[in-house]
Amino acid sequence: MSVKLAISNFEKNFPFHLKGKRLGAVLHPASIGENFAHTLSYLKEFDGNLFHLSALFGPQHGIKGHTQDNMIEWEGYTDPELGIPVYSLYGEHRKPSPEMLKNVEVLFVDLQDVGARYYTFIWTLFLCMEACEKQGIPVVVLDRPNPINCVDEEGPVLDLGYTSFVGLHSIPVRHGKTIGELARIFKAERFPSCELYVMEMENYDKRMWFDETGLPWVMPSPNMPTLDTAIVYPGMCLLEATNVSEGRGTTRPFEIFGAPFIDAEKLCRYMNGLKLPGVLFRENYFQPTFHKGAGSICGGAQIHVLDRNVFRSFDMTIKLLQYLFHEYPNDFAWKAPPYEYEFEKLPIDILLGSGTFRKEFIESGL
Repeated sequence: MSVKLAISNFEKNFPFHLKGKRLGAVLHPASIGENFAHTLSYLKEFDGNLFHLSALFGPQHGIKGHTQDNMIEWEGYTDPELGIPVYSLYGEHRKPSPEMLKNVEVLFVDLQDVGARYYTFIWTLFLCMEACEKQGIPVVVLDRPNPINCVDEEGPVLDLGYTSFVGLHSIPVRHGKTIGELARIFKAERFPSCELYVMEMENYDKRMWFDETGLPWVMPSPNMPTLDTAIVYPGMCLLEATNVSEGRGTTRPFEIFGAPFIDAEKLCRYMNGLKLPGVLFRENYFQPTFHKGAGSICGGAQIHVLDRNVFRSFDMTIKLLQYLFHEYPNDFAWKAPPYEYEFEKLPIDILLGSGTFRKEFIESGL
């Protein structure tokens, strides 16, 4: 049976005692129902009856998903149809301010996560819960599937000394939770006074990959085009912290990677020789249209996942970074700060969530 989202029977699933309140909603392009209808259309249907829609909020890449590149801020505006404010939570503010919440009595959050700690939407939820706890505003979270299942976990748990907007709480890199489960963890471990409600899914099995849910895939962000992207992302996002292109500016970001200084044939021979489970590296050349390597021919590989049930993206990428660090000591480099509003620590350490992992497992030797 297909997974059924609570949005499909919104009136029944919305907390009864919160009816009639002024509602703010945190949305993005992947906030859709089983029939592709956007969550905002559901909210409009019940506006003035079930609640009074008073404000909209959008995370990184914008409420419309309009900022293509990474770490590009966007500004809020007034919705021309509804005449209500649309606030940016990826600009001057990443946490709703008291001014933004002044006309909000309930905050509704509907964001599609992809199962990796670096993906900022879960931290938008985290900061919304923090702000709402202080203001005494209930938070309602629409639960959605973890696209890469809720069984497998990968990578180190975040050291709270390395918090940033790609990690604000101690969870592993591949966290194995739905966004509703994370909301409950945040409440239990960080915001005990937050009045939280999770609108549950029906027919969801933790072992499911997204293509087994029966739900339509809409890009949660511009560089997350497919489920295949999400499968490699928990490891390949680490390349953001290097001078090697992670494939932004191509049609297969995170699946394609490379740099002008990489010998693609040699790299693939080495990586395939490791016989890592469920993956094959195919020699590849590309010219990014923007971001790192733009205008240059980059040698590298396309990652082909042959068996997603045994494939481990994080472990694979650590092996890849070890190779690049030692094979190209004069060319490969870690990016310097700033990264996601962190101005002192190295971006790679921020992503790893650790001050020791890089030295112990990447730079120490092959």
